[in-house]
Amino acid sequence: MITAVKAKDVKYRFKELCTRIIGGETMLVSRPKNENIVLISETEYAELEKARRNTEYLASIDKRYAALERGEGKPHELIED
Repeated sequence: MITAVKAKDVKYRFKELCTRIIGGETMLVSRPKNENIVLISETEYAELEKARRNTEYLASIDKRYAALERGEGKPHELIED
């Protein structure tokens, strides 16, 4: 759930809002000129970063696979100990 708060409310209710964010809420802090920010917990941030990295990794695999299908791969010898 996203809760919108004004920037001045964050200043005066910081501890309460932090507790709510740690509890799973997301805060949208509205600022002048529509320069808004979003506050999330560190746990949620870590999950978003993990998803971003996974997406980048899968995209790189797709790119390499497409290159192989176009015949752009290079054969390599298998190294055995």
